[in-house]
Amino acid sequence: MENFTFHNPTRIHFGRGQIAKLDRELPAKARVLLLAGGGSIRQNGVYDQVRTALGNRPVIEFFGVEANPDYDTLMKAVEICRREAVDWILAVGGGSVLDGAKFVAAATPFKGDPWDLLAKGEKVREALPLGAVLTLPATGSEANSAAVISRRARHEKLAFLSPLLFPRFSILDPESTFSLPARQVANGIGDAFCHVLEQYLTFPVNAAIQDRFAESILRVLIEEGPKTLADPKDYAARANLVWAATWALNTAIGVGVPQDWATHMIGHELTALHGLDHARTLAVVLPSLLQVQRDGKREKLLQYAARVWDLRDGGEDARIDAAIAATRKFYESLGIGTHLADYGVPAGVAAEVARQLEARGAIKLGERGDITPAVVEKILRLAA
Repeated sequence: MENFTFHNPTRIHFGRGQIAKLDRELPAKARVLLLAGGGSIRQNGVYDQVRTALGNRPVIEFFGVEANPDYDTLMKAVEICRREAVDWILAVGGGSVLDGAKFVAAATPFKGDPWDLLAKGEKVREALPLGAVLTLPATGSEANSAAVISRRARHEKLAFLSPLLFPRFSILDPESTFSLPARQVANGIGDAFCHVLEQYLTFPVNAAIQDRFAESILRVLIEEGPKTLADPKDYAARANLVWAATWALNTAIGVGVPQDWATHMIGHELTALHGLDHARTLAVVLPSLLQVQRDGKREKLLQYAARVWDLRDGGEDARIDAAIAATRKFYESLGIGTHLADYGVPAGVAAEVARQLEARGAIKLGERGDITPAVVEKILRLAA
């Protein structure tokens, strides 16, 4: 196991009725920006619970944060924060709203061009405090310090992170997710599943705790995902999904182990270029990437086959084939296509994505740095 420092400062309030805890989490005199998406929280009762819990605090509302939150939209929220002397941000929504809140928190006090936080990797030196009320289990953004922001005008989608961007607290009430459309729930399951694999399917470093934690999250997603899709108001199944998605990316399973993240980086380009849902880009890229990278990932693929899919019979190559096939079948069982053709994206996108990544200097992806632009193109052509 590699050396690591682990610290996750986010306080989690989990379960029914926990939105009321907002009152004790936010200072009585906080000036709050309530950041939200398209308005579904007004229909499912979450908004009323939040406003009740906020009491008499001054609250400025900003709705309209998109899936794959857009820089230009978020900059409008930054302007409001600066003008109104906002000193707390409350994200109420899914991962896109939470990611957007992290950007607003960092950009509001930033002295230069806020895009430099993403494009140039400028250090976040200060940030507004933020909290979250989660309404969509998927990204784990409620308990980590990373965010991914799109700039549609430039066809770009970039990530940034800082320890200052961990939410101070997050509220996870599974009932607040009951009204989600099936497509969003499926995307959340698929997203969380890939988050685990990016940290797990690399090469062994004898990190037994991280491996077993990762395998348990994968098994929960495989077992509980279909249940919660079939019965959205099954509290037990939905609670397990919500908690699994948080643990998939709260940094715990990634400490002391090599990590990949090539699937995500390739997927971000597909979203930027063709507007595909994030989780669906992962479903397209992941099985093909595992096939192309099977030699370097051989030992962990065999472990994954045995411990996650109970594939223990036959030769090693046959078990690896079966594990990759099971991964593809799992995504498709959620109603998520695993080929570019499923989304009408032409095979020529392979060269386009490779060029985009090369232009960004992303020429050595993966846990071994051996996924070059040429390998990216090979992966996407296999995914056609």
